[in-house]
Amino acid sequence: MRAVALGVHVVDVLVRPVEAIPSGQGGALVEEIRITAAGPAGGTAITLAKLGAEVWSAGAIGTDALGDAMLELLERFGVDTSLLLRRAGVQTSASVLPIRPDGSRPAFHVIGANSTYSSSDAPWDRIAQATHLHLGAPEFMGGEEAARILAFARDRGVVTSADILAPGEQAAAILDWLAPALEQLDYLLPNDEQVLSLTGAGELVTGCRQLLSHGVGCVAASCGADGAVVVDHDHVERVPAFDVQVLDTTGCGDAFSAGFLRGVALGRSRREAAVLGCAAAALVAQGLGSDHGEFDLAAADRLAAATPARH
Repeated sequence: MRAVALGVHVVDVLVRPVEAIPSGQGGALVEEIRITAAGPAGGTAITLAKLGAEVWSAGAIGTDALGDAMLELLERFGVDTSLLLRRAGVQTSASVLPIRPDGSRPAFHVIGANSTYSSSDAPWDRIAQATHLHLGAPEFMGGEEAARILAFARDRGVVTSADILAPGEQAAAILDWLAPALEQLDYLLPNDEQVLSLTGAGELVTGCRQLLSHGVGCVAASCGADGAVVVDHDHVERVPAFDVQVLDTTGCGDAFSAGFLRGVALGRSRREAAVLGCAAAALVAQGLGSDHGEFDLAAADRLAAATPARH
């Protein structure tokens, strides 16, 4: 598998556990603070590399210290960063994430250089040489711009996929904006809340089928502790999550995307690919940040075989 993970790359600063933000000039002691590479392109790239894929990150970062950190944080996992463009005068996208004791978290986010990337920046030669193109948050460039890149890839036999960064409550406003890109996708990898908000459907499978009607080949929706649902024109597959101790949910959706896509590339059925996606998400969820865990494909498969699923 030769994958280009193109789109949104974010530097995350994570703090845990945080039950409340101290008032005024107050302070609080915490157990852990980490900085990681993340985002629907960056986080997916890392887990794909862990699972044995050859991966290039493509997108825009600043010329600032956060941009330097992004390169180092990706490269330590073997991700090729030569396609990341450095932008002067705009900061690298970053988030600060206070992690609650239950693993959930609010976010403080700067869009930064991610908003400057368009189809004119796409690494056409590298995409043509890839087996897979994954777009992280195509809503940042818009459906028409994303569709140009996806159509180029598809015309050359490259498998195309995307996920969405907009939270559920914001996703309702972007379906028309994304529509041209949906027609060029073999796989869409949203979460359940995004599916329902995008479509206005009252039930997840119904919402997934509405997205298929826009031209998507298959929707694999992550559902948090409920696992995942995979819907194509012929089948509906429900895959439970694994019963692990969750420390932080940051990056779990990106890990699911990576595991699912790696499974498909290995020739596994879509259900088996979703099982690998849930296993990758479970491994990431047990520590802090999108890059948690020194696991590989064999470790993910062992977890899938040995760990009881949630029912």
